[in-house]
Amino acid sequence: MNAGTEPQVSLSRHTHRLYLLCVVSYIALIFLTVLWEGWLAPAAGVPPEMWLVIKSVPLLLPLFGLLHGKPYTYAWASLLVLLYLTEGIVLSYTFRAQPLSFHDTFGCALAETVLSAVFIVSAPFYARFRAAELRAG
Repeated sequence: MNAGTEPQVSLSRHTHRLYLLCVVSYIALIFLTVLWEGWLAPAAGVPPEMWLVIKSVPLLLPLFGLLHGKPYTYAWASLLVLLYLTEGIVLSYTFRAQPLSFHDTFGCALAETVLSAVFIVSAPFYARFRAAELRAG
């Protein structure tokens, strides 16, 4: 085995389900952010490209490690996604009087809250189970 490479330990069925749940919710959060700030309900008064970059680029940073199933990346990415959960909760509360539509801030904020919560709950479990599998070898 080369230095710096991880041993090839297969995923259990339970860990694989957690992996899929994490990756799908994370990629959906990326797509939601791009669609939200690009077309659906961009922030008023500022160039949409600015918010698009500010909100989307941080989500791209851990993507390589997430797709390759690295437990440590899942652990710190869940801390990053806490910012998106906070934003979703605050905007959901602020715009709660709006009708439920993806062309309004309330619908996008609600979707962001759900996707962020799914990732934040499932990522630490994946990291724990995968790290245990790698230790067991």
